[in-house]
Amino acid sequence: MRFARQTISVQEAVDKWLAVLPTLATEQVNIGEAYGRILACDLHATHDLPHFDRSPLDGYAVKAADTVTASVGSPVALRVIETVAAGQVPAREVMAGCATRIMTGAMMPEGADAVIMFEQTQNPGEQSEQVWIKRALQPGDNVSRRGEEMAKGTVIAQAGERINAGTIAILATFGFSRVDVFRRPRVGLLSTGSELLGVDEPLVPGKIRNSNMAMLSALVAEAGGVPVCFSGMKDELAPAKNKISEYMQQVDVLISSGGVSVGDYDVIAHLADDPDVELLFNRVAMRPASPTTSMLVAGKPLLALSGNPGACFLGFELFGRTAIRQLAGEKGVKPPIIQARLAVPYEKPCPYPRYLRGKLMEQDSVLLAVPDFNDKAGNLGTLKDSECFIVIPAGGSGKAAGELVDVLAHAAPAWRKDG
Repeated sequence: MRFARQTISVQEAVDKWLAVLPTLATEQVNIGEAYGRILACDLHATHDLPHFDRSPLDGYAVKAADTVTASVGSPVALRVIETVAAGQVPAREVMAGCATRIMTGAMMPEGADAVIMFEQTQNPGEQSEQVWIKRALQPGDNVSRRGEEMAKGTVIAQAGERINAGTIAILATFGFSRVDVFRRPRVGLLSTGSELLGVDEPLVPGKIRNSNMAMLSALVAEAGGVPVCFSGMKDELAPAKNKISEYMQQVDVLISSGGVSVGDYDVIAHLADDPDVELLFNRVAMRPASPTTSMLVAGKPLLALSGNPGACFLGFELFGRTAIRQLAGEKGVKPPIIQARLAVPYEKPCPYPRYLRGKLMEQDSVLLAVPDFNDKAGNLGTLKDSECFIVIPAGGSGKAAGELVDVLAHAAPAWRKDG
């Protein structure tokens, strides 16, 4: 299989990969632990929001009919009968010719149907027995009605949504101190290669430090998974198979780096020939990372990424992050593609779509994609600055500056304006 690989598109590979990934079991967590988790069921409003008529600003609750003739030149005088702060319940009904001094968020008194802001009265800073209204109001002006934002029973958050800070606020508003979420995927990480050293080991000729394990661990955590780092594996097939089988029993998905190409010692490529292994794909139409491989080993999913750091990074963004989101029950897990204008020409042809590392920039209200031109997959120098992958289509002569290109953003852009 190493030398007779069938090339499939990125889209086909993603579809094949997602088709074998299950959704994990659910668990219940406290609201303080819910941030970043995926909701396991729809949540409904437990009451109307707001659950009483209230004032959205500081002013006076009045009867709109009493203000019909009010203007700056001819203000209307109303008698102030009480002051109501947020959290208090009004004690008196607003009758004709009366007003209640009311604070933001306070409950509307009976009889009042509008609120005039302090700034539209003649004596806004004074607490007196009389207020002068300088503009006419309509019923409902400056009043937040019961249930106008959400009615009781409304779906406030859906299964498959990632809980963000706004979701937390909604959960707290409706009294959800505990919520059902999907379990975080346990993601095993394994680097192959006899040339690898630990991060704290001294360099020796012919060896390199294992940067992929540390990078993938950070990416897994960022995606919402639990990284489980296994010890490195030498380029020996029999021991490698035993270790992989052992490791896969401890995790929901195993992600390896290295050993996927056609070399004599590429153990993952050899593993795909095992009769107990179901190969999903082992060649994807993209540059870099075309040898990216996925398979089922004893029914468990394994994603094998390139050992080159840049290619490893790309493979994770297309397939690793997707896997974690699918396992965790998230909706819409496929890599999101946006479009931007290519900032500079890229004239290097390629038989497969090329994914260029780059950044995003705004110029004259136009979103630009700026490649870093560090084409070699193993180069680490610009990896820390990468915000996106710019997709240059296969064939032809590349893309001219100003042409639209597909962009896979993988980090929050550090927006810069030029012009």
